[in-house]
Amino acid sequence: MSRFSRSFLAAAISLALFAPQIHAKDGSDNNAQKLPAIDQCLVNETEPDNPNEQPINVEADNLEAINGDKATYSGNVIVVQGKKRIEADSLTLHQQDNVVVAEGNVHFSDGQVKAVADKAVNDLNNDEMSLENTKYNFLCEAGRGEAKYISKTGKAVYEIEDGSITSCPEEDNSWRLRASSIAIDQNEEQATFYNPRLEVQNVPIFYLPLLTVPIGDTRKTGFLYPTVSYGTRDGFEMDIPVYWNLAPNYDLETAFHYMQKRGSQINGTFRYLTEFGEGQIRAEYLNEDKLHLDEGARWGYQLEHNGIYQQSWKFEVDYSRVSDYSYFSDLDSHIGNREDGQLIQEGKVTYRSTDWDTSILVRQFQLLLEDQTSSSQPYRLMPQVTFNYYAPELMRYLDFDLKSQVSRFDTDAEGKPSSAARIHIEPGLKVPLANTWGSWTTEARLLTTYYQQQLDDVSSNYDSLEESVTRIIPEFRSNAGIVLERNTVLFDNYTQTLEPQVQYLYVPSKDQSNIGYYDTTLLQTDYYGLFRSRKYSGVDRIASANQFSYGASSRFFDDAYKERLNVAFGQIFYLDKSLKNPENSDDYEGKTNYSAWAVEMDFNYDDYLFYHGGVQYDVDSSALQLANSTLEYRFADGFIQGNYRYVTYEYIDNTVGDSLNVDSITEDGISQAGILAGYQLSKRWYTSAQYFYDLTTEQSLEWLANLRYTSDCWYMAFTYSNQLKTWGTTTPYFEDPTYENNFSFNIGIVGFGTTVGSGASMAELDSSDNSLGYGRPFFLNN
Repeated sequence: MSRFSRSFLAAAISLALFAPQIHAKDGSDNNAQKLPAIDQCLVNETEPDNPNEQPINVEADNLEAINGDKATYSGNVIVVQGKKRIEADSLTLHQQDNVVVAEGNVHFSDGQVKAVADKAVNDLNNDEMSLENTKYNFLCEAGRGEAKYISKTGKAVYEIEDGSITSCPEEDNSWRLRASSIAIDQNEEQATFYNPRLEVQNVPIFYLPLLTVPIGDTRKTGFLYPTVSYGTRDGFEMDIPVYWNLAPNYDLETAFHYMQKRGSQINGTFRYLTEFGEGQIRAEYLNEDKLHLDEGARWGYQLEHNGIYQQSWKFEVDYSRVSDYSYFSDLDSHIGNREDGQLIQEGKVTYRSTDWDTSILVRQFQLLLEDQTSSSQPYRLMPQVTFNYYAPELMRYLDFDLKSQVSRFDTDAEGKPSSAARIHIEPGLKVPLANTWGSWTTEARLLTTYYQQQLDDVSSNYDSLEESVTRIIPEFRSNAGIVLERNTVLFDNYTQTLEPQVQYLYVPSKDQSNIGYYDTTLLQTDYYGLFRSRKYSGVDRIASANQFSYGASSRFFDDAYKERLNVAFGQIFYLDKSLKNPENSDDYEGKTNYSAWAVEMDFNYDDYLFYHGGVQYDVDSSALQLANSTLEYRFADGFIQGNYRYVTYEYIDNTVGDSLNVDSITEDGISQAGILAGYQLSKRWYTSAQYFYDLTTEQSLEWLANLRYTSDCWYMAFTYSNQLKTWGTTTPYFEDPTYENNFSFNIGIVGFGTTVGSGASMAELDSSDNSLGYGRPFFLNN
């Protein structure tokens, strides 16, 4: 069940009206305290350590008293003690019994809950209280209820007969929870319902003999809201989650997931918090998949941990594994982090001090391919020990640092070197100069690397490798940039900056064909990548360079210093054009000394029209290499966004062709268009939709539509999706795609810890199980 932020009935009955002794004053006392409004939420107001010791003030039209017997106030009686307040037609203090009785239109409030009752009796000797025919409302959150009889039998124990609760407003009977009796213990922060039943439009639809729910901030073991859906692949589905409050620093959520066409799956998430950090363990288990009986039991699990210990130690773990390579294509799962068809499994321990840090990293992968000995299988890092030293002010205007690592690699891939050891030491000197209008940084590094490679049984593709290799390569880089500013001529009240920068990079040529690829891949290029010193991630390839990178960005700020436009463009000029692509340098006829132009642009017009775009234009082929563009229009009740992405086949092959069969994932590069929209149809109804289309294969990729109704106290949502799950298995791959249709229906309550936004939300397009969704592409500084 949902965990309430406050006691839903205990707070209502915390009308422990008054302190053990009443000091009554009539309304004529000029020193009487200001009376708070009975409908006012006062939960954030401070009060003394013992509120019952506060003075009690009484106002009334009439007062009749018999010495030693009783005192009766009548006519517009108002009693106030701190945050507590009572209004009634009459109030009587029986002095001999020390009992207070309020009758006739009795209104109570304690700053969190207000209540209306026919009669209230408070025994001041034992602080017991009873209320008859009570209606109550929360003052600080949505919620109300009724009770025939309420009694307070202790300082924090309440008994309620024939009570109810709902988050719906007055006169709205959409749902309520009723019980023959309710016991509330504020010390234990628990409410127990006897014979509870859920009523919808006053019609009982669900019954339990006993139900306990948490009150206050306490977590409580119990059922959470179920969800149901229907899909063409799995049929009717129902997910019933259960929350287990095991301890203050760890808990568990399990879910029974029934799939009509596949079977029953058990899922669980265990969360914990220790002095070494926080983490969670996720697990999924399907004993028998009716659609794939040959797979046997199907399962997956993931351990994630991240923590800092004693400020210097840092621990990071992300380990995932599934039962078979087709697990994610056959089942909907949120287990693990996947990259290029591989499931990451890694752990890292780091020690950090002021001037140095060291770490140990272990990384391997589960290959999600049928052929587990495929040559595309990556290397395991078992382990890598890193040591870095920093001396930011070795001398004035001179910084020094040292980066080093010792790495061990191994793999089961056939034909590759089965293992390798690598030692890399990289000292560097840097001269940083900067002021308010510019900067100039010059650095020199010496990259020293030693390899020991195991070459037994390698294929002919690796004939050029050598068992022992020592490589020493110097690197020189100088980067300078300035910031120019002016008031624009074309646009009034705008400030424009022009920020040109230029960089020279020199890395001498070195034959590295005798070294294998272990943890190195080509980096994607964009405007900001023009000014990197490395072309590859990792150190197995140090690209030679003798080049100038140049470019500029221009920003426009309005009179409130909000950035409205940012345009950046640049390219690289190679002094030696053979260094543009050293690994394919046989033929440079017709090629220029220039790299592709890289252009980036962000635009925000008056906070309702947004644009982001980026292109890379190859001057050699006079064609685009890649491009992306997003245009979004936002209005009061929603938004509409169109986007397009384009990447050539050659660019994909050059980037990931060594690790993936590019022909199996794209026919002629990527050319995809999409449209996304969301609209608030009315106060209660909201709809959203998205559609993506692949122009190269002329196939739909995905479309999704959602319709949601949200009232003051409940919601329901309908979602329909049609998603491309896999391409065909035989060449040509793209003529026989497999789609999955899915319809889902969700319903739940609003309030008591459950919130569902009623406004247009772009993020909702990413909250469902869609593979392509809304992404906020606008990164202007605001």
